[in-house]
Amino acid sequence: MQGALILVIDDEVSIRRFLRMNLTTYGYKVEEAENANDALLIVSSTRLDLIILDLELPDIDGLTLLKKIRELSNVPVIILTVKEDEEDKINLLDAGADDYITKPFSVGELQARIRVALRHKQGNIKNNIFETARLKIDLEKRAVTVNNEEVKLTPTEYSLLTFLAKYPDKVVTQNQILKELWGPNLVEETQYLRIYILQLRKKIEEDPSNPKILLTEPGVGYKLVKN
Repeated sequence: MQGALILVIDDEVSIRRFLRMNLTTYGYKVEEAENANDALLIVSSTRLDLIILDLELPDIDGLTLLKKIRELSNVPVIILTVKEDEEDKINLLDAGADDYITKPFSVGELQARIRVALRHKQGNIKNNIFETARLKIDLEKRAVTVNNEEVKLTPTEYSLLTFLAKYPDKVVTQNQILKELWGPNLVEETQYLRIYILQLRKKIEEDPSNPKILLTEPGVGYKLVKN
């Protein structure tokens, strides 16, 4: 996890300086943005490992920015907030936040949450293997097995499955999947994606009409669950 690139989005110079000093001490690399526009430029042009986002920004509110980030990337986002209201926290998580930390916070707590978020980004893929109780993906051999029996996938089906496996138990939006697999020109072709999802379910689900592994989040996207 050392060397991970973290974007700090906060309009307060003192907070950015404090976070940069502490994050670099722990071996992370740091980018900074003082407003939403600068942040979106960095997100769209840089391969980030983590974002730390303060909700109070001068141009747009943090929740709106979070939603815009989720249209561009599935990078883990930790929210800095002074809000204690449970509904606010639920709204943040529903909008795509991976975690939140309430101000004031300790450096130790922030580091712990960063480690968890980065582990989540790595997903369940260890030693080139993703594995649940039923499904196993061997990335080195490009082999997929269900209940220890090999399943033949097309290259596109395999790419789709392995992309979702990077984010276990987390919804990946249709736009993110389409952009990753087929490029920005096909982000509107949701029916195209649904066909591949159905094909995958026929191969990995015990009952494709009642999926337990590859689930749909209506109107949002899909997720691969650990079962």
